[in-house]
Amino acid sequence: MGEIDPAFIQDVDQRPNLHALHHLLDDEEIPIIDLLAPPNDVVWQIGRACENWGFFQVVNHGVPTELMAKVEEVGRRFFELPAEEKRKVKRDEFNAMGYHDGENTKNVRDWKEVFDFLVEDRTLIPASHEPGDHELRTLTNQWPASPPEFREVCQEYVREVEKLASKLLGLVAQSLGLPENNRLNGFFKGQTSLVRFNHYPPCPFPELALGVGRHKDAGALTILAQDAVGGLQVRRKTDQEWIPVRPTPNAFIINIGDIVQVWSNDKYESVEHRVVVNSVKERYSIPFFFFPRHDLMVKPFEEILNGESPRYREYNWGKFFATRNRSDFKKQAVENIQIHHFRIEEK
Repeated sequence: MGEIDPAFIQDVDQRPNLHALHHLLDDEEIPIIDLLAPPNDVVWQIGRACENWGFFQVVNHGVPTELMAKVEEVGRRFFELPAEEKRKVKRDEFNAMGYHDGENTKNVRDWKEVFDFLVEDRTLIPASHEPGDHELRTLTNQWPASPPEFREVCQEYVREVEKLASKLLGLVAQSLGLPENNRLNGFFKGQTSLVRFNHYPPCPFPELALGVGRHKDAGALTILAQDAVGGLQVRRKTDQEWIPVRPTPNAFIINIGDIVQVWSNDKYESVEHRVVVNSVKERYSIPFFFFPRHDLMVKPFEEILNGESPRYREYNWGKFFATRNRSDFKKQAVENIQIHHFRIEEK
């Protein structure tokens, strides 16, 4: 990634204003929520954060800090391997887990390399994005030979973060007024969740490229661990300004995804975010994407509608997921599928 390829160059209106970042660092920030605070306070804070930002950070979350450090370290060591070693576990359209260095967001190439793995090895998803195709296929993980402890550390990390994801989704549900023992847990039996290691190398032209272009997350929740470098920006709902997320030691960054927006009938919004890069420091992050089972039909909850009209037609999560994944490998002639394609127009 020495000289910039035109494939990385963002449209003029999407390029980051690096000069504006300095004054924004002292601006309003996304909330930091202590999960050891009184339960009612935590639920209230999460509800406020979801309404106002769609993002929050959590501390005292129960995932051991030693494990967070360990998984970041094995990720770094993997990305330090020679390119030919990393490409031994390269993913493609048919084997979607593993290493990749050519991902696109909004049809522009991201300045990053990634390694993806499934929370549940042997995950069932639709064989294609075509509505009439009911065939399923099985996704499996592929693991690098080095570092030797890579697989074991990743699986240990997943067990802990999955527990946190379930807890947080329950708290989000409570903040929406849903009963504590709600049906959400059943939606994730046979989950399609995955974890990604992101490596953003130094970029010689950080004013032209992005680590990840503006996007919204398609799933229910994302739980992000990031290093101390920073680079994540969230689009503030009140003025559409890009707000940097300041790294907080041993915290996770949480954002609600499109599924929660639909479930809540727009009470909570899945918010755009992006990653800026810099010319000096590399950056690492590890998102856990909490995705339901492939056959789940996503639609607004009746309890939340409370007599209101639903704003979305129901859609099949697996087909949505399969359609979105196609753009990771090649540019699309039309906009990739979004939840607004299922919005019911008001009469």
